[in-house]
Amino acid sequence: MTETLREVACGPPDRTAALAKAAVLIEALPWLDRFHGQTVVIKLGGHAMSDQALQLAFAQDVVFLRYAGLRPVVVHGGGPQISAQLDRLGVATSFTAGLRVTTPETMDVVRMVLTGRVNRDVVGLINRHGPFAVGMSGEDANLLTATRRHVLVDGEPVDIGMVGQIDAVNPGAVRALLDDGRVPVISSVARSDGGEVYNINADTAAAAVAVALGAAKLVVLTDVAGLYPDWPGSADTAGQVISELTAGRLEAMLPELTEGMLPKMEACLLAVRGGVPQAHVLDGRLPHAILLEIFTDSGIGTMVLPDPAHRDADSDGMSVTE
Repeated sequence: MTETLREVACGPPDRTAALAKAAVLIEALPWLDRFHGQTVVIKLGGHAMSDQALQLAFAQDVVFLRYAGLRPVVVHGGGPQISAQLDRLGVATSFTAGLRVTTPETMDVVRMVLTGRVNRDVVGLINRHGPFAVGMSGEDANLLTATRRHVLVDGEPVDIGMVGQIDAVNPGAVRALLDDGRVPVISSVARSDGGEVYNINADTAAAAVAVALGAAKLVVLTDVAGLYPDWPGSADTAGQVISELTAGRLEAMLPELTEGMLPKMEACLLAVRGGVPQAHVLDGRLPHAILLEIFTDSGIGTMVLPDPAHRDADSDGMSVTE
């Protein structure tokens, strides 16, 4: 077909739009080179788990990473889904220090919802694009081993039930899936050495998995644009997101953070102090936020970097076995 006939059939080419698309691809080139073959751990949460359009966009992002040569790992919680199921069953629930007080009865529901429903939903979304995702929980192959966690309230330790803190990570099964070209999708449930099953904060679980895998990045999806210097901010700081900060600066800010943001930023701190080169908090309400962060020069959200003196620090006493 001659150029004249092509323009008659398809309309004149929009050179500006075509060049803009090419520029986007070229901008991604150095990042594709940098992260090819690298593991990226993504904590899925917030609206990205509940809004259908965002769910579909998230699955596309994960599959794009896989086709681009990265090794994505997804870790998820499911707080709203757990609360909805508890309400349907008439099971009362409460929170202490931002964590769900988890009785044995509640733990049965947590386990059922996270591993039996939410995990299957995420796996199904990704596998619309091919046979990539494999679901598992922290119980499988002893991926996450935990002990009972107490929280401090007014300086006193308080028992919050079947809520655990991670003591050890055994990433062998996850590595095997990654080596086979799969996308592990992990629910944040763990088992103790004695066989008790614990509810684990998904942000913490994602950070622990990222450290154990030697990931190049931890990405935490949430419902805000990033970390603000003075939330909700004054007229001078409103809308200003901290684009980058060191672990030391973040640690100094932790006492001032809200309950919702605290576990996410603690997870970022755990990751970079454990050897992950960078951790990010992104606005999961933005479609394709993951691609915008990884493959564009400007990036989005807040990036946490290790302090120079801590780049080779150990992971806060958490053991890693294979």
